[in-house]
Amino acid sequence: MKIRVGTRGSKLALHQTRQVIELIRKQQPDAEIEEVIVKTLGDKVTDLPLFKVGGQGLFIKEIEQALLDGRIDIAVHSLKDVPHQVAEGLELIDFGLPQDARDCFLSFKYKNLKTLPPGSLVGTSSLRRRSQLAQMRPDLKFSDFRGNLDTRLQKLEQGEVDAIILAAAGLLRFDQAERIGEFFAVDQLTPPAGQGIIAVECRSHDHQALAPVFKSFHDRNSCIRALCERAFLCEIQGGCQTPMAAHATISGAKINLHSFIGSADGSRTIRRIDSGPIDEPEKLGIRAAMALIDAGGLELLVKPKEEK
Repeated sequence: MKIRVGTRGSKLALHQTRQVIELIRKQQPDAEIEEVIVKTLGDKVTDLPLFKVGGQGLFIKEIEQALLDGRIDIAVHSLKDVPHQVAEGLELIDFGLPQDARDCFLSFKYKNLKTLPPGSLVGTSSLRRRSQLAQMRPDLKFSDFRGNLDTRLQKLEQGEVDAIILAAAGLLRFDQAERIGEFFAVDQLTPPAGQGIIAVECRSHDHQALAPVFKSFHDRNSCIRALCERAFLCEIQGGCQTPMAAHATISGAKINLHSFIGSADGSRTIRRIDSGPIDEPEKLGIRAAMALIDAGGLELLVKPKEEK
């Protein structure tokens, strides 16, 4: 069996993809596996924050097209980059390699968010992070801040900003936990749907043939989280243009879904925790989304005006 694996070319994407390939080889030792790097729009446009680039699937569209064209057989994604609806003819086949989903604080000068002086400049272009951070610290300023992990750390070291906020998962996958000054609790800075989970995508008609290949990759809790959080996304239909978040935690036979939606400046926010049985993750995601909408969330689903 030959399997061509599509991936972005960033250091983190390649690291994650090679972990998936290692697990495929464990399950299918005789497989001939080829790594195919595909450059996406999100990789090409690095001088603008994502909410100004517009559209959804900025880090997967070109990879999905490679799947549809038959140039690759599977694609490996960070699930947080996958919009609520994948391209027609494709589907997410499995979820695994879970890592800590929380956001974290990094600074060379300050220990945590609380110790940042008023007026400090924080590097993040994420509207989700800005909204929640502004709610906690309305005295802070924010800088549009994109680039791979090494680039962001270099900008921080050069003093372009006082602190940066990142997904902890990327640092932890590279064993760089010592750089983290503070982890944010999920009810304080709620992560986006899918953060910390790796997803594998394939053509729908290949699903049955490929499914056995991913037995070593499959993670039950990641699948439950993915179903719940993505059902929420599908009901809300928000993207990177909306300051919103959804993160599920599993406790015994119960799922708790933390959800958030707010204005870009953090002046108006709605935050909820909803619970449901572990065997009905999608129902919980839909119910939580509808509750946010009923609480006035639709008023906050307006794309922010771009700066001129």
